[in-house]
Amino acid sequence: MKKVKSFFAKLLLVIATVNIFLGGLSNFARVHAETAAFNMDARAVYAIDAESGQVLYQKNATKLYPIASVIKILTLGVIEQDIRNHHLKWDQKIKITPAVAKMADDWHFSNVPLVKGQEYTVRQLVDSMMLVSADGSTEALALADAGSTEAFNKKMQAFAKKAGVTDAKIYNMIGLPNGDLGKHKLKGVDKDAENLLSAKDVALISKYLVEKYPETLEITKQKFANFDVTKDQQYLMTNVNALLPQNGFAPKEGEIDGLKTGNTDRAGKCIVSTGTFSGRRVILVALHTKGEWNDQSKMQQDFYNKLVDEYQPVQAKKISDISPKIKAVKVTNGKDKKNTQIKLNKATTVWLPKNVKLGATKPTLKLNGGQQSLEAPIKKGQQAGEIVLHIPGLPDFDIPVYASQNIAKKSIFN
Repeated sequence: MKKVKSFFAKLLLVIATVNIFLGGLSNFARVHAETAAFNMDARAVYAIDAESGQVLYQKNATKLYPIASVIKILTLGVIEQDIRNHHLKWDQKIKITPAVAKMADDWHFSNVPLVKGQEYTVRQLVDSMMLVSADGSTEALALADAGSTEAFNKKMQAFAKKAGVTDAKIYNMIGLPNGDLGKHKLKGVDKDAENLLSAKDVALISKYLVEKYPETLEITKQKFANFDVTKDQQYLMTNVNALLPQNGFAPKEGEIDGLKTGNTDRAGKCIVSTGTFSGRRVILVALHTKGEWNDQSKMQQDFYNKLVDEYQPVQAKKISDISPKIKAVKVTNGKDKKNTQIKLNKATTVWLPKNVKLGATKPTLKLNGGQQSLEAPIKKGQQAGEIVLHIPGLPDFDIPVYASQNIAKKSIFN
C-alpha cells in the first residue's frame, strides 16, 4: 500500500510540475506577444520605414498569398518604367478592342466603362486603374505595352526582381484568377491560378516604385478625377483609399498619399498604404484583413496613430551616438594592425519609443559570418558587420558598419 501511495504521490508531483511548466510557457507566450507594439488582424502584415528599411511590424511576412488588385502596383511600375524609357507616352491613345471592352463591361469586376473602338490616353487608363481599380483599363494598358498577358508578365517579373523580389508567382496584371481573363488568360495554367506574393514582396515593390518613380504619388493621392468615357459621357472617379487626407479614416497626424487596395474571394481584402509621418515615409502592407472595408481602414489608421503617438525617429550620425563601447574590431593576420576602427557610412534614422534612447536598445556588434574578428586583408569601406538594436515593441534593427582603414595581410616573412 505504501508503494501505491508513493507512486500516486510521485504522479501528482509530475502532474503539478508539468502544469507549472505549461503555465510558464503560457505566460512566456503572453508576455512575448505583448512586446509587439502593434497587433493587426490580418493574414500577413509588413510595415517598414521606406528610407531605412527598418521593419516596424511583421506577421507571416514572407509567406506567399494571393494579393488581388494590389498587383496593379507592379503593373503601374512597368508602365511608368516604359514611359520613362519612351516605349509609351502619357498622352498616347490606346484603342479598345472587343475583348477589353467585354472585360470593362463585366459587372463582376471593378471598372470604368470602356467603349469598343474608342481611344483613351495612357494617363486616363492609369488614373482609373489606381483610383477605382479598373480591370478593363489595366488589361488595355498591359496589352498595349507588351502585346500579351504572357509578355507583360515577363516585364512584371523583371521589375519585381529590380525591387529585390525573386519568389513571386505572377500570372496576370489585374489580380484576378487566370480564367477570368477570358481570351487573354495564360494557356496551360489552371483557371483558378492567382498571383502569389508575400507582404514583404509587396512592400519592397512599393518602396522601389515610389523611390524610382515618385510621380506615382501624384496619381494615387488624387481623391477625385473625371474619366471621359465618350465626348458626351463623363464618369466621376472617387479614390477608394479611405485613409487619404480629410477622408473618414485619415490618420490624425501625417498624410497618406497612396497606394492600393484589392479583393478577391481567395485573397480577401488587401491594402497597401503609404504616407509621411514625423518626416519619414512609411509603407504598410496588410493581406487578407478581417472584417469589412471600414475595419480594414480603421486598423491601418490605428497603426499610424499609434506610431506617431508612441514612437519617434532618432538619427544616429556616428557609432558613438549608438554606443560609446563599440569602437573597433579585432583583426587576425594583419600586417601592422591588430584591430580596425569601424564607422557608419551614412547617418541612419531609427524609430524608437519616445522614452527610449539609442543607447538603451542594448546595441550589440555582429561581425560578418558570425566571426569574433575580421580576417586581413581589409579594404577601407568594406562592410565589417552590423550593430543590432533591440528596440522595445519593434523588431530588431540592423545598422551596417564599415572598416575605416586598409589593413594588409601579414606575409609569411613577418
